[in-house]
Amino acid sequence: MTEPMNSFSWYALQIRSRWEGTAAKLLRGKGLETLLPTYDTKRKWSDRIKAVELPLFPGYVFCRFDVHDRLPVLITPGVLSVVGVGRTPAAVEDSEMLSIQAAMRTGIHMEPWPYVEIGERVRIDGDAMDGMEGILASFKGSHRVVISVTLLRRSVALEIDRSRITPLQFPRTTPGEAAEELSEVGVANV
Repeated sequence: MTEPMNSFSWYALQIRSRWEGTAAKLLRGKGLETLLPTYDTKRKWSDRIKAVELPLFPGYVFCRFDVHDRLPVLITPGVLSVVGVGRTPAAVEDSEMLSIQAAMRTGIHMEPWPYVEIGERVRIDGDAMDGMEGILASFKGSHRVVISVTLLRRSVALEIDRSRITPLQFPRTTPGEAAEELSEVGVANV
C-alpha cells in the first residue's frame, strides 16, 4: 500500500543554473508536487527595461516526494541533488514551507534577502553610519533590527532599518557569545 502524496515531506532540490522552471515543470509532469517561489523585478538591458519573473531561491526547487523512492526525482533533467547533510537528504521544516506558501498567497512583494541570524556580525550601509560593523542582537517588528555596534571596545544598541543591514563573511558569533559580549558592556537584547 502506498502512502498518500500529502504525507510525504518537502525537500529542497539543487537545480542546474537557470533550469528552475524547466525542472519544476518536468517534476510536475511525473506527478510530483513542486513549489517554485518567484518574484517580479525589473532588469535593464542596453535598449530597454523589462519586467521579469525570477526564482526567489535561485538554484533550488522544493518538491514533495517519498525520499526512499527518489530515483525518478534525481534522473529528472536539471536536478543535481537533494539537499541534505552529507549524502542523507534533509526534509525542509513544515513550518518553513507553510510560511513560504502563505507569503506567496498574500501577493505581497517578496525578494531574495541575505540570510542573517541573531549573533551574526553585520555591516550598516548608507547614511552617516555607513561601514559600521556590529552584532545582530534581535529583531524588532517586521522591518527593523536592533544591533550592537562595537566601537572602541564598547557597544551601543541602535535601531536600524533592516534594508541597511548586510551580513559579513566572518564566522558567525553564536547567540551565547553575542549575549556574553553584549552583557559585558551592559547592553541587553530588546
